[in-house]
Amino acid sequence: MAGGPILVTGGSGQVAGALARGAGARRLVRVGRPAFDFAAPDGVHTLLREIVPSLIVNAAAYTAVDKAESEPEAADRANRDGPARLAAYCAEAGIPLIHISTDYVFDGLKGAPYVETDPTSPTGVYGGTKLAGEQAVATSGARAIVLRTSWVYAATGKNFVLTMLNAAKRTSQLRVVADQRGCPTAADDLAAAILAIADRLLDGGWDDALGGVYHAAGSGAATWHGLAEAVFARAAQRGLARPTVTAIATADWPTPARRPPDSRLDGGKLHRSFGLRLPDWQDSVARTVDTVFA
Repeated sequence: MAGGPILVTGGSGQVAGALARGAGARRLVRVGRPAFDFAAPDGVHTLLREIVPSLIVNAAAYTAVDKAESEPEAADRANRDGPARLAAYCAEAGIPLIHISTDYVFDGLKGAPYVETDPTSPTGVYGGTKLAGEQAVATSGARAIVLRTSWVYAATGKNFVLTMLNAAKRTSQLRVVADQRGCPTAADDLAAAILAIADRLLDGGWDDALGGVYHAAGSGAATWHGLAEAVFARAAQRGLARPTVTAIATADWPTPARRPPDSRLDGGKLHRSFGLRLPDWQDSVARTVDTVFA
């Protein structure tokens, strides 16, 4: 690959960390707060001019779903305004942008896995600001690919898998929601797909037919309760005492933001366009738990 490095925003996040781990010989630069902060646009543009990337992966976001309900302005800055600025830079520089979005742009009422052309209807501030970010990228004129993903976890950071493992060390009884369905996605698997897309764009050149929205999530689906049980089944093999996990309804665990009850994503378009299909979520959960206990 010629030119500048791949620039990854969201430097301390799960996806950015996974991209760094999987980069291999690729030239990759991670940036994050405080040096790279969407709330400080001048600093963002200064860093972009200094780094002169050949491609940008925007993995930065405001992801506190419940907190966003009371901090809509902060969510807007990170999820709408920041991507808009990156897209404008990419359009001017003529370089590709890979922007990470979310299943929460849907209301979860379809009753089947969502495809990219399904109508969006976010149920909260977080999903609404992420959708606004998608729209800003789409109208920027940038050579852009938007990857919607879901239920991301890793062996480090803040995520459901680690929350469950830590909770099991404190108590033998847990209650987990069992009426929300989605596609658990390992950050390492998502990063591998992102890097494969980046390689194609940088080595083969941009093709307008590849631009647009794609769904990139773990294969298969689970409820939060099912995901928890899979985590504990694997962790038990590593010596963790397996807790009793009681299935509860969303109504039994009220939160400020309403989650989509069924946000499964269909990854067929990603496979047709790039030949990519993320691994089965159960295999990836097992691998991640093994990494935690290694």
